[in-house]
Amino acid sequence: MKKPITKKILSFLNHATTVVLFLVLISMTVMVVSTKASGGEPEIFGHQLKTVLSGSMEPGIKTGSIIAVKPGGDMTRFKPGDVITFQEEDGKIITHRITEVLESGENTMYRTKGDNNNAEDINPVLSENVLAEYTGFTIPYAGYFISFAQSQNGALLLLIPGFLLIGYAGITIWRAIRELEVPSKENKEEEKNTSLT
Repeated sequence: MKKPITKKILSFLNHATTVVLFLVLISMTVMVVSTKASGGEPEIFGHQLKTVLSGSMEPGIKTGSIIAVKPGGDMTRFKPGDVITFQEEDGKIITHRITEVLESGENTMYRTKGDNNNAEDINPVLSENVLAEYTGFTIPYAGYFISFAQSQNGALLLLIPGFLLIGYAGITIWRAIRELEVPSKENKEEEKNTSLT
């Protein structure tokens, strides 16, 4: 009775491992290809994935996290408490919380502050420099993976699940051959026993 249950469990684990490895390979392929194609952070379902490189928004957004931001729309719509991603004059991209909305003629500007910073940012942000709104979706520490994917060695990430799949396939084939050898040995023993009688 124990053998069939054990075989079923092992079979289920084999299938589950294969599926997980294929999903990892596919997701890594999509991530690396979309990162390389966009020339920056990948975009999924209209959301851009940004890598957080500083701890200014901790503890809510940890250094090395990936966050999802939604670009587009009216960039004058934001209010205090919203978290926005904006570009500074030097080209640096920052994600901070709005503390105050300033109206100056036809221009809308935002005072911003990192949750972990002691003071507000020095310069207010013009609405036209706002790139996107933070959606609240964060994957801690996954930004290190994206940063590596953007590097020259990023394609190496595809090799990891590929090698895992090849190794797993080799183990599966070896087990199948062993299972075929056992019945053939049993058949030889039966032939010996019948020839003796």
